[in-house]
This record gives sequence, C-alpha cells and structure tokens, in this order.
Amino acid sequence: MCQIYSSTPLDLYRRERRSVRMHGHVTSIKLEALYWQILDRIAEAQGYSTPRFITELYDEILEEGREPDNFASLLRVICTRWAGSQLPETLSFTPEPTAEP
Repeated sequence: MCQIYSSTPLDLYRRERRSVRMHGHVTSIKLEALYWQILDRIAEAQGYSTPRFITELYDEILEEGREPDNFASLLRVICTRWAGSQLPETLSFTPEPTAEP
C-alpha cells in the first residue's frame, strides 16, 4: 500500500465552518481545512481577504446569469484547479471533455 491515506494529517480533512458576509448577509460555508488553506492562498495572491474573494467568486457566478447550486462544491473545484495550475505542466491535470449524450 502507498500510505497515501494513513500519512494524511487528520487536520487537513477535518471540516471547518466559516461565516462569510456577502452583501450584508451572513452565510456559513463548510469545507475541509485543506480547502480553506488553499482559498486563503488564492485570496492573498489576488490581493483579497478570503471572505472578499469568496464574495467576488459568488458575484462572478451571478453576473454570468447562473445560480450557485452547490457553492461549497464549486469552491472545492476552484481550489483543485488552482492547485493543479501550480504544478509543472507534466503533472497538471486537465479532465477530458465529457461526451454529450
């Protein structure tokens, strides 16, 4: 066995709930600690606080005329894509387009 699971610190996949104020409304977002760490890094790189960055993402979705059906899942995907973009090209992951039925 490659020890990927057993060597992963428990704190990285412990769920954290954070309250974020978006346009005067407080909402609670629950993500694994690792995703919060990644969001903190992305926000800092963009010059935002994490709550402000999350609000910007939410606003982008609304500007495109979409509804954020599962915002926590979207945040996880954004984190995963960002982390993949930080890898050398030979290690980065780009999913194959799914075939239309």
